Amino acid sequence: MAIKFDLIKESKDSKARLGKITTPHGEIETPIFMPVGTRATVKTMTPEEVKDLGAQIILANTYHLYLKPGHELVKEAGGLHKFMNWDGPILTDSGGFQVFSLGDLRKIKEEGVEFRSHIDGSKQFISPEKSIEIQNALGSDIMMCFDECTPYPSTYEYAKESMERTTRWAQRCKEAHKNTDKQSLFGIVQGGMYKDLREKSAKDLVAMDFPGYAIGGVSVGEPKEMMCEILDFTTPLLPKDKPRYNMGVGTPDYLFESVIRGIDMADCVMPTRIARNGTVMTSNGRLVIRNAKYAKDFGKLDPECDCYSCKNYSRAYIRHLFNVDEILGARLATIHNLYFLIKLMENIRTAIKEDRLMEYREEFYKKYGYN
Repeated sequence: MAIKFDLIKESKDSKARLGKITTPHGEIETPIFMPVGTRATVKTMTPEEVKDLGAQIILANTYHLYLKPGHELVKEAGGLHKFMNWDGPILTDSGGFQVFSLGDLRKIKEEGVEFRSHIDGSKQFISPEKSIEIQNALGSDIMMCFDECTPYPSTYEYAKESMERTTRWAQRCKEAHKNTDKQSLFGIVQGGMYKDLREKSAKDLVAMDFPGYAIGGVSVGEPKEMMCEILDFTTPLLPKDKPRYNMGVGTPDYLFESVIRGIDMADCVMPTRIARNGTVMTSNGRLVIRNAKYAKDFGKLDPECDCYSCKNYSRAYIRHLFNVDEILGARLATIHNLYFLIKLMENIRTAIKEDRLMEYREEFYKKYGYN
């Protein structure tokens, strides 16, 4: 296998665990939050800046890179690592979530999905085999099977049909995957909010012996309690000796709740997206920097933060940048938000090591305003 997972420690007060994923482009300490670089860039940031924040791995998006600039061009450039000048590990999603989020612009068939490009309306088709072909060309360290992301809410019948198709597609993805010595392919457990379907999906995928597993179709609009219930049920069905990935979660509470249920990896566009809109995460909760009350506030975004933005710029200055539409405002807020979550995960790993994760969660929640 192209990756190796070492389970280092299991928490005494939860199902949380410390681990290490070794990839062809470096090691990843888990649990980890992964910044999203949708179109081969973390928006407003250089790869060097992302690395300086402490990011160990980033994501790129198969669907978007397939449409522009095209996977063949990326392959010709020497793969995604060289194309974007990132020498660390990269995970590519399958494109499934983006395709299925197109709604009326797509049509699901057993062979794959027909859809119209959101860019120019052109007719496109992605099958499990095509998704793997694209990801092989991109050259990511970790690839994802092409799956159907079951929406919430869904009927039992729809969720069952969708899950069974995802399982068939996973087998096709595995058969199509050629660069097994350089790229690892993860399976994705589906089944909506139905535990028997989750169990069937997990059992079938584990039998295929993937090097890692994701739990898909959560954090798609369902209540947080429901996500936690599905994680509580599903995570123990996955092998202990392989990484577990909760797709699309990035708020501090969702990260905590995932980790204490045995999740090793998580990602989300949220921290960079809200940063570009002028919202930052701080040790005392969210702060909307555009607000007038910060016009003469010469303090740091977060008094407890030592990121580049907090070391060098005041709330008043960053507010000014947003109010005059200067791109530096979005950059400074993005730097801060990514650093905040990367540092949070570092603190979570330390808390697991010291067997005080639940205590740390309570402290953080109280200060952040979750309680």
